[in-house]
Amino acid sequence: MGCFEPKAVHALKGSDFIIHAGDIGDPAVLRDLSSLAPVTAMRGNVDRGSWASPLPETEVLSVGAALIYVLRDLGRLNLNPAAAGFHAVIFGHSHRPERRESEGVLFLNPGSAGPRRFRLPITVGRLRVAGIWITAELIELAARQG
Repeated sequence: MGCFEPKAVHALKGSDFIIHAGDIGDPAVLRDLSSLAPVTAMRGNVDRGSWASPLPETEVLSVGAALIYVLRDLGRLNLNPAAAGFHAVIFGHSHRPERRESEGVLFLNPGSAGPRRFRLPITVGRLRVAGIWITAELIELAARQG
């Protein structure tokens, strides 16, 4: 726990900001990521201890004219993102990379850039924001095994 694929550094270089949707595992991960860009991070179920207690469960980010809702577990979403005016919802928890749209809102789970889990690929997501338009790309850092 508490590490990320070195290829993630290359994929994240040049980012204006980084969103971590939880299961950080070690505060060193946040220090490393914050050397690349400002970080917004959610507390995951493996994030325990005094370093993790200040991490929120949800966050609202304004990126230009776009509003992004960030939470760890999409199953705990307790609002209608479209009705609330959000343009994107970023979430984690399952570590399964996912990109979809619903009611004009982008939903993105960037997957996991840490140790391989459940035979899933190792991935990060990249958002591009122009006005209220947000596009997302899933970047596979290491292929699935078996």
